[in-house]
Amino acid sequence: MKKVLFVTFLSLLSITVSAQVSLKTEGQDSAYVETIKQRAQKIVDGLGLTDAQKAENVRNIIANRYFLLNDIHSKYDKNQQDARDAELYKHHFELASALALYLTEEQIDAVKDGMTFGRLKRDYNAQLEMIPSLTDEEKNQILIWLREAREYAMDAADSKGKHFWFDKYRGRTNNWLSARGYDLKKERDAWMKRIEDAKKQ
Repeated sequence: MKKVLFVTFLSLLSITVSAQVSLKTEGQDSAYVETIKQRAQKIVDGLGLTDAQKAENVRNIIANRYFLLNDIHSKYDKNQQDARDAELYKHHFELASALALYLTEEQIDAVKDGMTFGRLKRDYNAQLEMIPSLTDEEKNQILIWLREAREYAMDAADSKGKHFWFDKYRGRTNNWLSARGYDLKKERDAWMKRIEDAKKQ
C-alpha cells in the first residue's frame, strides 16, 4: 500500500513539475512584457539549465514575479506604504516556493542574485577584501545581513530601491564593525593602497 501511494505521489509530482507555466501578462503593456521576458531570460541563461521546458517555466516564474511586483507597486501611492508592504510580504515567499519545483537551493540563490544585480556577493567579497582580519563570526554576521538585504531588495520597485536596501545594510554593518573596534577609514585606505599596488605589478 505504501509503495502504491509513493508511486502515485511521484506521478503527481512529475505532472506538477512538467506542467507548463504560463506568463501572466493580462493588463501588462506589450513592450514591458518583452523587456521583462528578456530580463528573466538573462537570469535563466546563467543557470545552465539543459531542459528547455524547465528553463521556460523558470523564466516565466521569474517574469511573473516582476509583473506581480509591478502591479503591487503601481497600486499604492507614497502614503500607502504600510498597505503596500503588507501585500509584498504576503507574496514574498511565493517565488522561492515556485522555483523549488525546478531548481536547487543554489540555483534559487542565483536567481535572487540575478534579480538584485549580484550585490550580495559583490558587497560580501568587498568587505572581506577591505578587512582581511575579520573573524569567522563577523563574516557570518555580515553574510546574514546581506541575505536579509537581498530579500528586501527583491521586492523593491526599481534598481534604485534594490540598491537602497544593500546600502542601508552596509551602513548597519559599518556601524557594527566600528563598535567592535575597527577603524573603517584606515581599513579602506589600506585596501585602496593594496589595489593600487596590485595594478603596478
